[in-house]
Amino acid sequence: MTTTPPRTSLSEDEITAALAELPEWTREGNAIVRTVTHPDFGVALGWVVRVGLIAEKADHHPDIDVRYNQVTLRLWTHTTEGITTSDIDLAKRIDKTV
Repeated sequence: MTTTPPRTSLSEDEITAALAELPEWTREGNAIVRTVTHPDFGVALGWVVRVGLIAEKADHHPDIDVRYNQVTLRLWTHTTEGITTSDIDLAKRIDKTV
């Protein structure tokens, strides 16, 4: 059986540096957030499924809010109640799908 390595929250400097490489993401408290607008609900929903498959493979799951053609993703690590490398890595993978 494999176990997930422990996650630790990033420092403020590490978060700032990571967000400099993720210009579409913003910081909201202890999370990073991105909203993506799609042409319509069907396209938005299809994108959510793709993101979900990536998240499942990474064993790290975003909070997802779908509002017709807009999808907002919120990434934070629940066990640390902060932002970790898992959040940054997943954001980078998600960005490749847009």
